Amino acid sequence: MNGSDIIILGIESSCDDTSAAVLKNGEILSNIVAGQKVHEKYGGVVPELASRAHQQNIIPTVDTALKEAGISKNQLTAIAFTRGPGLLGSLIVGTGFAKSFALGLDIPLVEVNHMQGHILAHFIKNKEENYPKFPFICMTVSGGHTQLVLVRDYFDMKIIGQTIDDAAGEAFDKAAKILGLPYPGGPLIDKYAKEGNPEKFVFPVSNIGDFDFSFSGLKTSLLYFLKKETAKDSSFIEKNVADVCASYQHTIIKTLFKKLIKAAQQYHITDVAIAGGVSANSLLRSELFRIGQEQGWNTFIPEFQYCTDNAGMIAIAGHYKFLKGEFAGQDIAADARLKF
Repeated sequence: MNGSDIIILGIESSCDDTSAAVLKNGEILSNIVAGQKVHEKYGGVVPELASRAHQQNIIPTVDTALKEAGISKNQLTAIAFTRGPGLLGSLIVGTGFAKSFALGLDIPLVEVNHMQGHILAHFIKNKEENYPKFPFICMTVSGGHTQLVLVRDYFDMKIIGQTIDDAAGEAFDKAAKILGLPYPGGPLIDKYAKEGNPEKFVFPVSNIGDFDFSFSGLKTSLLYFLKKETAKDSSFIEKNVADVCASYQHTIIKTLFKKLIKAAQQYHITDVAIAGGVSANSLLRSELFRIGQEQGWNTFIPEFQYCTDNAGMIAIAGHYKFLKGEFAGQDIAADARLKF
């Protein structure tokens, strides 16, 4: 360890996961995530319960991250935190802790946009030393967002397309609820889909705007389809759950790549990345590589642990902001609707 080392503590609390990570010179030393099982019985995240759980989890999570990294708090160079977007109560907990900790240690404070963090997760050091080259397009797909982003530099990003209603992750979770699957439902749809026929049932693929997405119609189509079929056979879902999941998932992935291919062609981009919680979906990952080969793309997906909400991505974003000298003051506040 020497005086030129940049050691960032990252803090992520935008939704229902409390996470802390320690990053040294671009390399992750620890990345701890504390989940919240309290939401399972409600079938979705309850904001008030989420913020209370963050209050309980944040100090133990940060303590564990520092110990696992073998770093003392006095060795930290700066603290990076998620300012937004996300659930306001959850963001306030992380923001308040980061501000207090930075003030107590007398070190810089760095605010991070959660969605930029997902994109910059691609630059966390990896064994292959394989990173996207600028400019590239990143399709960011999560429970709350679905975006196509043209990335010209670490913080020169332009949203060229996004969902006008439900996010893809939301479409997965709502479909799971309709099917009677427990929360979180997205991974369960992925699991059942592996055993089903993706062409058994046909659902509509939306066609709006140049690069924008819409998934609310798909969700409604599934709802009416199941009402019709269960009226004829009350055990229809039980008998066909794998095929329904496979067909529904296939439609979502087809919709996403239809726009991604169009954007890459129009902007003459050959480096293409995906990020966000839904990038953990097995079909999305396999289709990126398959379509990437067809299109001649260089394709990139973060390691699995950096796909879902985590502080590692906040730490790497904080690292690049630190290098630019972009620091936040103690008057900074959480912003649930923070834009790029």
